[in-house]
Amino acid sequence: MAIVARICQLVDIASLRESYREEMKCQIIHDSIHVRSGWTREYALELGGTDVGYGSVAIAGPWCESHALYEFYVQPAHRMRTFDLFASLLTVCGARIIETQTNDRVLTTMLHTFTTNVRAESVLFEDDFETSLAPKGAQFRAARPEDAETLRQRDLDLEAGWVVSLDGEVAGAGGVLYHYNRPYGDIYMKIAESFRRKGLGAYLVQELKAVCRTEGSVPAARCNVANLASRKTLQRAGLVPCGNIIAGDLPR
Repeated sequence: MAIVARICQLVDIASLRESYREEMKCQIIHDSIHVRSGWTREYALELGGTDVGYGSVAIAGPWCESHALYEFYVQPAHRMRTFDLFASLLTVCGARIIETQTNDRVLTTMLHTFTTNVRAESVLFEDDFETSLAPKGAQFRAARPEDAETLRQRDLDLEAGWVVSLDGEVAGAGGVLYHYNRPYGDIYMKIAESFRRKGLGAYLVQELKAVCRTEGSVPAARCNVANLASRKTLQRAGLVPCGNIIAGDLPR
C-alpha cells in the first residue's frame, strides 16, 4: 500500500495524539509545543489512503534554526511499516535533528537508527517515594506580594507561587507548571546562594510534590544532565530518574 506524508492541521491528528498520550503514560515534555502558534508543523501519515500515524516538527523557539522532529506515532496495527512510514516523513519534513525523551520507545529507536552525534540533554524524574524532610527552622508557604523585593534581591522567580523560608527569611521559591499533558505537573524551584547546602531544596521539592498531589496532578521534574546538585536534590525528595531528553543530528 502506498505511503504518503502530508502537512496537516493539529485537529486532523487529534485522535492519534490522544492515542499517543495514552500509550506514553508519562509526562510528555514537548506536549505544549503543539498549541503554540507557529511553533510546530504537523504531518499526517497515510497508508493506503488512511491516516495511520503522524509526525510533529518544531520550527520556532529554540528550534528556529534547526528544526526538530519531536513526536512520531504509528497505530499499533500498522507498526510492521514503522520504518517505511518514518522514512517517508523524513523526505518531506525538513527536520535537522530528532529530539525526544527516552521513555518514548519508538522515536528513541528512530533517533538511534537515523541520526549521528547523539547526546543527552536532560534527566527526567518521576515521583516514587514519600519523604518526611523537616529542616530545623524551615517553613513552606504561599508567596505573598511583600516577598517580591526579597525574591528580586536573591535572584528568585517573581512568578513562583510558593516559597521556603529559614528562620523567617525567604530562602527559595518554586512552583508547579501544568502546561504539559495532564495529569502531570512539572516541579521547578531555586534556593538562593547563601541558603544552599542546608537541605532546603529537597524540602521545597517535597512540599511542591504535596501541592501537586492536592491539586489532583502527578509530580514530575527534570534537570540538566550535568547538574549534580539538582539530581541529588530531586532524589532526596523522592523523585527517581525515569529517562532522558536526547537529541541526534539527521543527515543533510
